[in-house]
Amino acid sequence: MWKPLAIGLSLAIFSATALSSTAAAEPQCDERDNVLKLLSKKYKESPVAIGVTNNGGLVEVLSATKGSTWSIIVTTPKGMSCLVAAGEGWRDIEAASLDPEA
Repeated sequence: MWKPLAIGLSLAIFSATALSSTAAAEPQCDERDNVLKLLSKKYKESPVAIGVTNNGGLVEVLSATKGSTWSIIVTTPKGMSCLVAAGEGWRDIEAASLDPEA
């Protein structure tokens, strides 16, 4: 259940960013290592969640300590990463158990 939701969410975010018509909204892309270094240096963000898309892309959520800022990047199988979303106030949530006995 979570996998299709996560894939759908990442595709929706990527599509919304990719279809923007203004020059200022163009995706910001670079090699993955460079993107991770920039987000770490500028915002003190590091990966907190990761997943692989059906086409082999890598979706990563990065967050600063205590969630003051967060970013979502998508990396192609060839290593190019694009920032697709960013914001403030990231919060982890507890996973709900699917076991009715729990």
